[in-house]
Order: sequence, then C-alpha cells, then structure tokens
Amino acid sequence: MAGTTVVFQEPGRTGEDEWCHEGPHPRPNDLARMASPRPYPWYGGVPPTSSRRTPTLAGMQAWVVDQPSPVDGDAHPLVRVERPVPEPGPGQVRVRVRTCGVCRTDLHLTEGDLVPRRPRVTPGHEVVGVVDRLGPGSTRWLEGDRIGVPWLAHTCGICQFCLSGRENLCLRPRFTGWDVDGGYADFLVVDEDYAYKLPEGFDDVEVAPLLCAGIIGYRALLRANLPEGGRLGIYGFGGSAHLTAQVALARGARVHVMTRSREAQQLALELGAASAGDADAVPPEPLDSAILFAPVGTLVPPALASLDRGGTLAIAGIYLSAIPTLDYERHLFEERTLRSVTANTRTDGEEFLAEAARIRVRVSTVPYPMDRADEALRDLRGDRVNGAAVLVV
Repeated sequence: MAGTTVVFQEPGRTGEDEWCHEGPHPRPNDLARMASPRPYPWYGGVPPTSSRRTPTLAGMQAWVVDQPSPVDGDAHPLVRVERPVPEPGPGQVRVRVRTCGVCRTDLHLTEGDLVPRRPRVTPGHEVVGVVDRLGPGSTRWLEGDRIGVPWLAHTCGICQFCLSGRENLCLRPRFTGWDVDGGYADFLVVDEDYAYKLPEGFDDVEVAPLLCAGIIGYRALLRANLPEGGRLGIYGFGGSAHLTAQVALARGARVHVMTRSREAQQLALELGAASAGDADAVPPEPLDSAILFAPVGTLVPPALASLDRGGTLAIAGIYLSAIPTLDYERHLFEERTLRSVTANTRTDGEEFLAEAARIRVRVSTVPYPMDRADEALRDLRGDRVNGAAVLVV
C-alpha cells in the first residue's frame, strides 16, 4: 500500500524477554528486580535495505548484529533493518539520534569477540541526539535538549559496589549497544539518569567520541596512577588514546606513543607527544605509567618492561587477545603493577566532560553517513581511521 510503513516482529520474541550475561531477571517480588533496569522495548525487523527512509512514528532504520563474524569477510554480520520507533518507559526519554561514534567495542561485538547479550542488538554507545519524547515520570530533561547516551545504561544501585561508589563494577549492569539497543539507529531510549548534559563548544560530530573513547580513556588514566609531571606511555593511538593524551599533556605529563600507524604517529606528535614510534618500540626513557589501548596481548610484556620501578600499566579495553608468559623479574618485580579497566562511573563521565571542555580537547574525527556503518567498521578493522569514526544521521 502506498505511503504505508509495514513493520514485522520476529517470531517467538516478546517485549518482556530480557537478556543479560546472568540469565533472566528475578521475578518482580525479588529485591534485585525492583532495582533492575526498567523494561526496554524490543524491536522486530525485516531484511536489510540500502535505501534511506524518513523516520516516522511507525518505523525507523537501524543496524543490528545478525550473525557475528569478521567484518572484512564474505558474510555481512551487521545488517540494516526497519523497526518500530521505540516508546520511552517510566523514567526514560526517547532520543532522536544525530550522531553516533564508532567504538572498537562495536567491532568486537560485531565480530563475535564479545557475545551479544540479546539477539539482533543495535550497537552504538557514543550517541548524540535531541530528546524527542519524555516517558512517564521523567523530569530531568526537556524535549529539545541535546544529550549524550553513553556505554553505561543502568546499574542496580543496591550491590556492594554501587553502594561504595564503584558502580562500574555493578553486579547487574546494563550497557548501551550490548544489553539494550544503541545508537546505530534513528531513535533510541535511555534511562534519564544515565544520560549526560553535553558541553558547549563541541558540535555533534566532535562530542560523540567523548562519550566512550574519552570517558574510558580518562578512567584508564586514573587507573594508571600517573604522578604529577610524570612520564606516560600510550600503546595504540586511536579514538580513545588521542583524547587521553591531551588530558595527560594538559596536566604536565611527558607522553610517549607507540603505534604501528604512521598517520597516528604523526597525529601524536602534532598533539604534543614527546616521541612516537612503532607499537613494540622501547620508549626513550623509563615510564611512570602506561596505558594499553590496542587490544593486543603481545604488547603487555614490552609495556611492562618499559616501566620504571613502581610503575603501573593499565589495560583500557573490554577485550584483549592472549597475553604471553610474563617473566617475573623483568616484567613485575620492583613493584610494577598491571591493572585492568572496567567501564566507568557516571562521576568519571561528568569529570571528563568538564575537563575536556576546560582544556578544549582537539577531537580528530572521520564522519560517515549512518547508512555506511558497516564500511566504518571495516575501516576501523583495517586501521584506516585516524582518530575516531562518527556516524552522522
């Protein structure tokens, strides 16, 4: 029928189904259930289409992870479908997406390094958009507000980690683009308490990478225990690393970058790094701290070996390939420390966004139309993105 949008729901799936790594949620009379995330809408889909359509209240375009597999292979793990426009639940808002950053976590999800926590999930957790509709009882935002939707989508609020200010370690977390549908779409919904007010002075493309690449890099910098005026090594220099380096430089650190990309090395030097060399190069001086952004476990031993006595290596990624055997005397003795980084707290995000605005970080971006999200992931996979890729609606 001309002018009619038809939406199909996948068989055997209901809006009440919820997916997470710990299995189904407890029943409503369970205390954990009362503190768990509000029910989120589920969207059906039809086979992918390459045509761009104007969003309506009946349907929208969204990318979903269909069958995880290498993005540069013959399969097409990320497909474009039509789905109903989601409706916000109590305490939620609906966001009309303007831009969405492309994070390496999206690549890990699409290729299967991270197992999707719900079927045909929509990736994307560096989302910039405008509040389009308020859910019942939502009071924090107004329609028309520009907000950011980050990786952390919900925490339980009652476990020992949430109650001790460590909500990034929550026992029942939800993450945007993994547990709940993300920003590779025309619209999404978000719990109002987990969205960010965005700093002025950054346009929609510039500000998107700050919402994960920037925030998780900031968390990694905290975990690396960099002393004032210290010597920081950065391994890998993409969307997150180039923002973190600027924060460290603004705090008076000397920064040394190790990355295989010649373009990234040049960007590092332009931003003020003291040196830039190959990924496994030995830095020109011992390091007080180091951050590993590249998801390459074989870089852990050389990074640890480059630390001075008492130095700390923080691993920033959610995924890392296998780490080779470490030599205790060479890599860990003399109180060298190896630490991981797990998500972030909302306080981390607020602090970073404020600091990014104060020092006016330079955000290196490569924009892609939203209908070329699969191409953006292939370019990220092939190290063809110098800075951060951003999808633009």
